[in-house]
Amino acid sequence: MKNIKVSIVAVLLFAISFASAQEMSKMDHSKMNMKMDNGKKMSMKSDAKAEVILSDYFNLKDALVADDSKKAATAGSKLAVSLKAFNASKYSAANKKELADIIEDATENAEHISKSEIAHQSEHFKTLSKDIADLVAITGTKVKLYEQFCPMYDKGSSWLSTSNQVKNPFYGSKMLTCGKVQRAIQ
Repeated sequence: MKNIKVSIVAVLLFAISFASAQEMSKMDHSKMNMKMDNGKKMSMKSDAKAEVILSDYFNLKDALVADDSKKAATAGSKLAVSLKAFNASKYSAANKKELADIIEDATENAEHISKSEIAHQSEHFKTLSKDIADLVAITGTKVKLYEQFCPMYDKGSSWLSTSNQVKNPFYGSKMLTCGKVQRAIQ
């Protein structure tokens, strides 16, 4: 019975991955450049390890939106593992240095999230979100992202989302829609 359940889960995960890959391959990446707030141009090419980091980041964000501290802790732990697995060897020397700093800081924040209560998780998520945005600025991504902003949390805080619908990870159900989309990252 256990083998059947494992097989079913494996088949479902494969089907979801295959469907996502097909959907992403339909996207036109030829126009995917943008300027970041700091003036850097973002290339929307992608790095497979960075995509895993993004996926883990979004799982963490969704857990915070749902006010689920336990799930956020698990997602933080998983994110720390994917951050440590990131390989910057194919990037320029300047980007390698910047990526090393980003990965180090992001890993520390993800590890804190994995060991904290929800209020402290949110504090670390603020810095983590900046790190992930900086990572995406260098590595690019295959998916359209939205930078969202809450003016109320800690004098203003940003996060990334795959949806243009605002769902605030800092306040969760208390102020779920507090915030706005600042920009689309295409």
